[in-house]
Amino acid sequence: MPFNLLVLACLAYVVFLFCVAFWVERRAYAGRFGWLRSPLVYTLSLSIYCTAWTFYGAVGYAARSGMEFLTIYLGPTLVFIGWWWVLRKLVRIGRKHRVTSIADLISSRFGKSNALGVVVTLMAVVATTPYIALQLQSVVLSFGVFSNAADSLDAGQTAIWVAGGLAVFTIIFGTRNLDAQEQHHGIVTAIAVEAVVKLVALLAVGIFVVWGLAGGVGAMLDRIDASELSAWTMQPGRWTGLIFLSAAAVICLPRMFQVMVVENADEGHLATASWAFPAYVLAMSLFIVPIAVIGLERLPDHANPDMFVLTLPLHEGQNALAMLAFLGGFSSATSMVIIEAIALSTMVSNHILVPGWLRLRPQAAVADDLRGVVLNARRLSIAAVMAMGYGYYQLSGGSAALASIGLIAFAGVAQFLPAMVGGIFWRGATKAGAMAGLLIGFVTWAYALFLPSFGPDAVLSASLLAEGPWGVTWLRPQALFGVAGMDPLIHAIFWSLMLNGTAFFVISVLTFPSPVERLQGAAFVNVFDEGSGAPRRWSRGEAEPEELLVMAQRILGDEEAQVLFESEARGQGKTQSLLPDPTPEFISTLEQRLAGSVGAATAHAMISQLVGGAAVSVGDLMALASESAERAEHSAQLEAQRAELARTAGALREVNEKLTRLSVQKDAFLSQISHELRTPMTSIRAFSEILAEGDLPPEMVARNGRIIHEETKRLTRLLDDLLDLSVLENGKVTLSLTLSNLRDMIDRAIQASEQVKPEREVVFRRDLMRENIFLRTDADRLTQVFINLISNARKYCEAEFPEIRINLRMRGGRVIIDVIDNGRGIPKDAQSTIFEKFTRLPEEGRAKGAGLGLAICREITENLGGTIAYLPGQGGAAFRLILPLRLDLGAQGQGG
Repeated sequence: MPFNLLVLACLAYVVFLFCVAFWVERRAYAGRFGWLRSPLVYTLSLSIYCTAWTFYGAVGYAARSGMEFLTIYLGPTLVFIGWWWVLRKLVRIGRKHRVTSIADLISSRFGKSNALGVVVTLMAVVATTPYIALQLQSVVLSFGVFSNAADSLDAGQTAIWVAGGLAVFTIIFGTRNLDAQEQHHGIVTAIAVEAVVKLVALLAVGIFVVWGLAGGVGAMLDRIDASELSAWTMQPGRWTGLIFLSAAAVICLPRMFQVMVVENADEGHLATASWAFPAYVLAMSLFIVPIAVIGLERLPDHANPDMFVLTLPLHEGQNALAMLAFLGGFSSATSMVIIEAIALSTMVSNHILVPGWLRLRPQAAVADDLRGVVLNARRLSIAAVMAMGYGYYQLSGGSAALASIGLIAFAGVAQFLPAMVGGIFWRGATKAGAMAGLLIGFVTWAYALFLPSFGPDAVLSASLLAEGPWGVTWLRPQALFGVAGMDPLIHAIFWSLMLNGTAFFVISVLTFPSPVERLQGAAFVNVFDEGSGAPRRWSRGEAEPEELLVMAQRILGDEEAQVLFESEARGQGKTQSLLPDPTPEFISTLEQRLAGSVGAATAHAMISQLVGGAAVSVGDLMALASESAERAEHSAQLEAQRAELARTAGALREVNEKLTRLSVQKDAFLSQISHELRTPMTSIRAFSEILAEGDLPPEMVARNGRIIHEETKRLTRLLDDLLDLSVLENGKVTLSLTLSNLRDMIDRAIQASEQVKPEREVVFRRDLMRENIFLRTDADRLTQVFINLISNARKYCEAEFPEIRINLRMRGGRVIIDVIDNGRGIPKDAQSTIFEKFTRLPEEGRAKGAGLGLAICREITENLGGTIAYLPGQGGAAFRLILPLRLDLGAQGQGG
């Protein structure tokens, strides 16, 4: 088959996956999840365990080592069937603590230590980067086998094109935005589609081999009995070791943790996956032995057993089947690389790049757009991971090291197991123990297995391999402590995990956990207990709510941050403010939400910069030590009562403060209104008396007449405003509802406000496309609101180059409109009363007015079925309008 046709098929397949991912992302963005969060999609995404190494290599493994290939499938099966409660605990912890990666889980458990996160990240990169190279090699080999142009195929160029394409795909759908739960619905669904493709492809080849070439099941069994595979004998030690290794890998591989824990949308999906995933694995392994046996019979002796899935259909002239098998292998490789790159890039950005950035720029948490920093760090990390995989592929040159790198990578990531499982079941585990165990286990793995896999004199000298360093024979890499004769893989697994686990246990017993470690340990170990969420450990810090809001906006986005702060403020009983008090409970909640985007350690460091030390009181530790259910329940009741009293006290305090301010305003009301009325009346009376004297020059008569006219208009406007406000407050307003264009209303408001300080040039920032929507509302009333807001912004914005931004977005049948200037904003102590009648800011230099504009805006907005509020944390003065797209007069109780 022509090489160009093969490339075209790959491109068409990738475009298909791109369309699937794009369509799913659109559905997820619109909130239409439906089947996207089904157990079936979740189970199929777990098939990421079956990479090109298993799709192609399992047949080669069977051809060389008989039934030993089954160990790679038995380990995950045992975990999902017999040890699913471990997985359930991991998923519960991940969802409750918004864990973003396996490095985040371990660092969060042990006191939110970023140093521990860095160690886990580097270990994961070292262990899995060669595995990525293996996937690239499998794609290149399949191109070479399948294409008639194999002799002229530039393997290196093919590998770099594959790596580059996968990097672009992963960046587009893996770093589009920062999700608070780090879930990538588009990619996960595309991976589920690829799972179906590779399963169908392998089953199709198997069915063809059994019924098309062997002549049926009975004949196939006879051929297996007559083949070399029937002489295979089990080696119990290696068999047990490989089952344990694959079981550990299904928990510890970064890509498996990503789809199993981070991407999990419903803990209940594990119940389905506990039987469906083993069934999928069984189906993938069903025809491995028949393909291997027939391949050994029919293909030349020099044929590569790893490619039997492709070469058998090609050898028999089944090009369509071979193309399907090629796409199955391509799916196995690409899906693994995409998810692995996402998992590793999240770890690298959250534990290395972003903390480094914050260390270099201590004020970045508030001053910089951290969403952009985090996303760019992840994009850079994805590109770096792909480049490292390609570089390893080039350096190894497709050597024998890659042939066994799957099991070597499994052994590398298995070093996470003691700290990971020990951390979620043993409260006494400490950060020092976890760090020691990880480092010792990783060094032992690298020395005993990884580096020797390159061969003598490649990394380690032949003399060191044979005699040990400095001639110390009991330190030989493959015969540590004088234990010789063991299988090298089993030898490395035994010593690395034994030393790892021993160091973890002994040092944890000898060291005492810090208060934060103890609190995190209790939260993780007792995660199934009611109320065992993230423990409170923050003392009331010095941070201002505005600073916390700005930081949250730069990570979570404006809308999500505003919703979080508004809900917390309402929970504290604050009805007139969108900013909650920085209580320990709120700060813990905020930290947990931030952790979903940047990781627990980074979120902890950012909060610490603003709040100050995370001191843990003796009371917290005493509460932690309490094991009595009765005391725990009593404490919970007291806590609930205290929280309720605090909310009530906060609400009463706020109301009292507001009443005090309103009392002052009430006392000033008569003098204010009398002043506002007296001023034009005095001018009218004075100038009319002058006109009554007669004998005035015509020009003076005209000038005095103009003054009387202007003062009359001013008086009329004031009386109109008062009457209008009275009608609005009493609910007697008649609305004239029409279908009107929002952009036209804003245009009219901008034109009407141009007479306010016309000498100042104001720049408007708008999105005209988004504004081009139609509302069923009272257009004149709504335009009046826009006129008041824009006029106020033109009056009071003190910026040298004033700007007014009008932002708009849709949410659930309502439109949200923000009007924001770039001035100093409104002082915090005045924000709760600016919508009251005759409220004016006291600062010098403010333009004069009656103080009715915002009160009228509030009443009009409420009559139009919406709300208006001051929006803090935007730099300048900002107001948010929320209006229904279609106003229902019946629901509003209005006529007209």
